[in-house]
Amino acid sequence: MKNKQYVHLKFLQLFFTAILCLFCMVVYSQQLSTVAPKEVGLSAERLSRIDTVMNDYVARQKIPGLVALVARHGKIAYYKSFGKMDIEANKNMPKDAIFRIASMTKAITSVAVMTLYEEGYFLLTDPISKYIPAFKNPKVVIKFPGSDSPILVPAKYEITIRQLLNHTSGITYGDGLQRSYYKAAGMTVGLTPTAGTLKEKILSLATLPLISQPGKEFHYGMSADVLGYLIEVISGKTLDEFLQERIIEPLKMKDTYFSLPTEKFTRLAALYKMGKDGKLQKATGYFPYPTPQNYFAGGAGLVSTAADYARFAQMLLNKGVLDGRRILSRKTVELMTANSIGELYIFNPFKHNGIMGDKFGLGFGIRTERGVYDELESLGTFGWDGAFYTRFWIDPKEDIFGIFLSQVDAYWDENLIGKFKVLVSQAISD
Repeated sequence: MKNKQYVHLKFLQLFFTAILCLFCMVVYSQQLSTVAPKEVGLSAERLSRIDTVMNDYVARQKIPGLVALVARHGKIAYYKSFGKMDIEANKNMPKDAIFRIASMTKAITSVAVMTLYEEGYFLLTDPISKYIPAFKNPKVVIKFPGSDSPILVPAKYEITIRQLLNHTSGITYGDGLQRSYYKAAGMTVGLTPTAGTLKEKILSLATLPLISQPGKEFHYGMSADVLGYLIEVISGKTLDEFLQERIIEPLKMKDTYFSLPTEKFTRLAALYKMGKDGKLQKATGYFPYPTPQNYFAGGAGLVSTAADYARFAQMLLNKGVLDGRRILSRKTVELMTANSIGELYIFNPFKHNGIMGDKFGLGFGIRTERGVYDELESLGTFGWDGAFYTRFWIDPKEDIFGIFLSQVDAYWDENLIGKFKVLVSQAISD
């Protein structure tokens, strides 16, 4: 009898040990391991300079709060939160706060598109009209010197998928001469609750004139939203479903959504704007909101956390693989992070501080030149930002990446994001 009880107890012990191990494996797989900075060649003392700068910005009410994360050699060496996620409610910013990542969505959409490219569905030189016929025979809006009214002229070329990925398509967010056309068509950037579907908006966008001849100028805009609809056309799934299946679930990004579940609303950082009095005040009217989104903006619609986005960034730093799951091939990541716009610059180097790079790849701003407007960073560094004060960057040479997440609308001190990168890079000790 005693032997049977012993065997039974031993079985239960082994069973619960196995369950515990499985639980630990799941938890571990959802977040990169954390180590002391010195274990990955970073100086803890020098990293603490980040604290000083961030606390200063919070104290001066330049930002409500933020989360900053730094990982090197596949391990998190710095992961801290500062300030408030809700000033009025006096809620401190938690490290697992959820943020509207805006244009950091573009990188995820671009990776998703390239998974289809790897499966042979298209070539980068293919015209988008091959898959979305509404883009056939585009027009370009121009204005002759001395003329009061713009006119439309036929584009010399079709828009290619490559040009959508590197923002040389001529599609913008309704800038310059395009503004009246975008406004009349009710174009939206996807940052606010949007009626209708992605298909409806993109088919409407296809009828609007381009700001420049395809491939001739860099103009940031809704190109990634067109790519989102291309995914829907090829896959037969909504962009939401496809991203979940190909990117979010394989990478175990457990807090990344187009429509944030109601039970996670308490972790959503409040969005602020700078008032006319120079003080932060809440910005209203932005998603996510209780009604689920049906419009999936591939250029701006996701919410996420620092820990989730760290898994996406680590996959890219690993040349397409994480925890044994390959999302992209090494060659594809190399292609996406190489200069795709030739002699063009992503922004005027004489009018812009160049925090996001000097060239553009296929979904990322990249640093390729010294002496243009680079700071303390390696050539080959790539990444992007979001309109609500979010930013990620990856430095393959140093095997390091950084993530900065805050929530401020219509006010940017890009110097803070630039300083964050400098503060990380100056902490590299070996």
